[in-house]
Amino acid sequence: MVMMDTLSNALTTLKNSEVRGKGEAVIAPASKLVAMVLRVMQRYGYVGEFEYIDDGRSGKIKVQLLGRINDAGVVKPRTSVKYAELRSLPVWLMKLLPSRDIGLLILSTPQGVISHKDALERKVGGVILAYVY
Repeated sequence: MVMMDTLSNALTTLKNSEVRGKGEAVIAPASKLVAMVLRVMQRYGYVGEFEYIDDGRSGKIKVQLLGRINDAGVVKPRTSVKYAELRSLPVWLMKLLPSRDIGLLILSTPQGVISHKDALERKVGGVILAYVY
């Protein structure tokens, strides 16, 4: 079986484990992008600690769940946004997030994978990868 979108698989695994009330989730296969997205989610308190487990293949990531994820998913097609468009973000927020101050958009920017809040502070645009609330 060939996995097309590891990020989508990872976020679905997190969401499903959260819904079932589990304390941790194991994401396989692991990737650098998944780890960077998890780091952003950890910074904003959506997930706890996570660790990479080398299984001799593509690896796994064990993630501690905190019960804070209501929904998480990828944005397809991947959409580029300039900083000017990011300032008028309500368009994206209304499409992807339930309310004004709830949730995060996760972007891939020239400064790394960051939240939309950090992108606004740093005045950079990027590609919207995912959302979580």
